[in-house]
Amino acid sequence: MQPRNMSMSGVVDLAAVKAAQEAKAKAEQARAEAASQGGGGGAVSPSSLVIDVDEAGFERDVLQRSTEVPVVIDFWAEWCEPCKQLSPILERLALEYSGRFVLAKIDVDANQMLMQQFGVQGIPAVFAVVAGQALPLFQGAAGEQQIRGTLDQLVQVAEQRFGLTGLTVDADAEAAPGGAPEAAPEMTAGPYDALLEAAVQALDAGDFGGAVQAYKNVLSDDPGNTEAKLGLAQAELLQRVQSADPQQVRKDAAEKPADAPAQIAAADLDLVGGHVEDAFGRLIDTVRRTAGDDRDAVRVRLLELFEVVGGDDPRVIAARRALARALF
Repeated sequence: MQPRNMSMSGVVDLAAVKAAQEAKAKAEQARAEAASQGGGGGAVSPSSLVIDVDEAGFERDVLQRSTEVPVVIDFWAEWCEPCKQLSPILERLALEYSGRFVLAKIDVDANQMLMQQFGVQGIPAVFAVVAGQALPLFQGAAGEQQIRGTLDQLVQVAEQRFGLTGLTVDADAEAAPGGAPEAAPEMTAGPYDALLEAAVQALDAGDFGGAVQAYKNVLSDDPGNTEAKLGLAQAELLQRVQSADPQQVRKDAAEKPADAPAQIAAADLDLVGGHVEDAFGRLIDTVRRTAGDDRDAVRVRLLELFEVVGGDDPRVIAARRALARALF
């Protein structure tokens, strides 16, 4: 998972900016209410960090809870051997991270509707819900180091983008099976945190040009900064579609299937609207129909859209293979 790639199905859309702002306000309000009632009254026991969730309790236990803390969902089944390897790791890390996220375990045999709604194709499958927005984390067995890296980025994005600082855990309460929780590693401020936060605030305010410049300021000093690269790709996409006339863009694309600028503009709208595979497929088809500078322009835009969605997203991986076939 890459940071700041936080919307339903792993897609960035214009509504995500508003959702982030609203989620942040809700989190701040919840913290204020907890403080007014005595501060520590909101502490939870370690056993509540790992919960079994069904369809009846999904809205309360996952959607509502995700406005306070990231909820990681583990889709599993009793017959699934890889699940028996992955689930204990996730449960142990939920305790170790001590309230930075909550682990919700969903038995797919008993909750087929939830499995279908998330588009789960195989298990184990791990998703996250942050401020009511879902995104895929990984599918299949994964190593602990990879899982830790994914969780670190998840909790960082949840705090910086949505203001979700997690739950207070009562260390004196009885821990869930698996051992007592350990304190999560202390997160220290990085050298570009202020600039990155300025970029996020610009996005939240709809100032996409300001966000673009803020990310560029980071990259001018640190060209390899992953978060700034991804943020810049997202901000530039939102800036491009901000003044577009969707009806005219769609009309031009339908009338000119081999016109590179028309297809590029339509692909931007596809992605912002959440139609990831449509955006990728449109540009790959255009690569096949074009040559020279037009073909290169389409290829470059497709690579930029890969950055927006995230390089480890299965749809990006599949589209990279399709692009290679189209080019060679």
